Amino acid sequence: MKEKTIDYILRATWQAVSRMYNEEATKYGFTMSIGFALLSIDKENGTPSTALGPKMGMEATSITRVLKSMEEKEFIIRKKNPEDGRGVLIYLTELGKEKRALSKNTVLKFNETVRQNITPEKLSHFIEVAEVINELIIDKNIFTPSEKSESEIATNHSFSRKNNR
Repeated sequence: MKEKTIDYILRATWQAVSRMYNEEATKYGFTMSIGFALLSIDKENGTPSTALGPKMGMEATSITRVLKSMEEKEFIIRKKNPEDGRGVLIYLTELGKEKRALSKNTVLKFNETVRQNITPEKLSHFIEVAEVINELIIDKNIFTPSEKSESEIATNHSFSRKNNR
């Protein structure tokens, strides 16, 4: 059997987790993205709309769609930021707080189940590995501008052979 690449393992695992969360969220009338947004909103003081995207690791256009859907479902309300009239604060409605509690319980159940099936030592190693991968990506230590991709090398090699004939 061919060895699986690290990125394949990460993608396949995240897709399985994502599918699991979406299936669970659907039972309650929303999506995984909405669930994570509910968890990212301060349930007492609200959260600036501009802070949600970075907090959730989502692009502005994606978070805008999620917020619109949440507003339509009456999970949130938007209010002008009293400290900055240009900004908007997102607040959970009572229904939103109920859905937030469901989301929180779902995440806690997932964590509890994983912890019951993986030793603390293995989980610690997993977290360490994930942190190193994130640091390598954030610090841009995987692909440097001076490196050429295989396709660039092949193209340049092919071009130089044609010109040397």
